[in-house]
Amino acid sequence: MTALQDLRVLVVENDEMSAALLHMQLVQAGAVVVGLAATVAEALRMLQESSPDVALLDYRLARNETSEPVAAVLAARGIPFVLATGMTAEQVPASMRAGVLLVKPYLSADLSRALVRAIGRSSAPA
Repeated sequence: MTALQDLRVLVVENDEMSAALLHMQLVQAGAVVVGLAATVAEALRMLQESSPDVALLDYRLARNETSEPVAAVLAARGIPFVLATGMTAEQVPASMRAGVLLVKPYLSADLSRALVRAIGRSSAPA
């Protein structure tokens, strides 16, 4: 059993290739991907339909959107999130600082550790 076993994850990522890779990495680590959203509207709809344990957010989405509205809903519902971005901690907007920062590029092990930190689980090897 891994640290991510049965963890329900919502992935918000507009790049199809990256989303597919994240889906594969998460499933291999034992997590359950409850949805892959490419836009804010899709993510918000998925949040109405499911209750993830944690979300993985790309900051910049298509059509000049950011995942800030999704982070606001997650925070209001008490759902932790990991912010995956190429930005440094100083560049991240204050509204996103409630999440665990995962700076791109990163390895699968970094992703697992960030998710574990976000949900406050023990840091058992993933």
